[in-house]
Amino acid sequence: MEEQFQDLWQTRHDGSQVKAGRVLVADPFLGGRYFNRSVVYMVEHNERGSVGLVLNKPLPPALASNLPCFLPGKRFRFHAGGPVETDRLCYLHRFPWIEGSHALPGGIYWGGDIEALTGFIRDGKIHPDGIRFFAGYSGWGENQLDGELKERSWVVGDIDADRLFSSPDETLWSESASAFGARYRLRAVFPADPVMN
Repeated sequence: MEEQFQDLWQTRHDGSQVKAGRVLVADPFLGGRYFNRSVVYMVEHNERGSVGLVLNKPLPPALASNLPCFLPGKRFRFHAGGPVETDRLCYLHRFPWIEGSHALPGGIYWGGDIEALTGFIRDGKIHPDGIRFFAGYSGWGENQLDGELKERSWVVGDIDADRLFSSPDETLWSESASAFGARYRLRAVFPADPVMN
């Protein structure tokens, strides 16, 4: 039983498990402004590198109001997607009819025509529960993410569309970490700042 558990634990840090549509859940002790206690949804992973979007780092309303498709009175979710190209707007959604969207597993789509999207939002054709916006993205060069997985900075997991678009930002990391069993469940309750314990 212990050996099976160890095998399962190893596969969760295996770079071959990473693919578009899966998530990286940060180790509780992984630091950094963007990645501390983060859940990163992967939109691209190949031999050239990897691209993902941090799901649980909301932007303050004042910053979100500067994004190109921000519309006053609309309750859309805006996040810091990562440290790369923070002036670039990225978005995940559930609307396959947005031209130029890239299909990901589970009925999730990435990107699409921003001008058309803005028009659909103004016309009320896009519901806030079906889209999430991100300023910037998270990127890894060739073999970089594999190295971080070997260091056990991340655990590879899954998320379905309903959870991706509805989970509260403040609980997504702890819920995701706890799903990996007792070993991670204990770590998930550690305070973000150990000094505050």
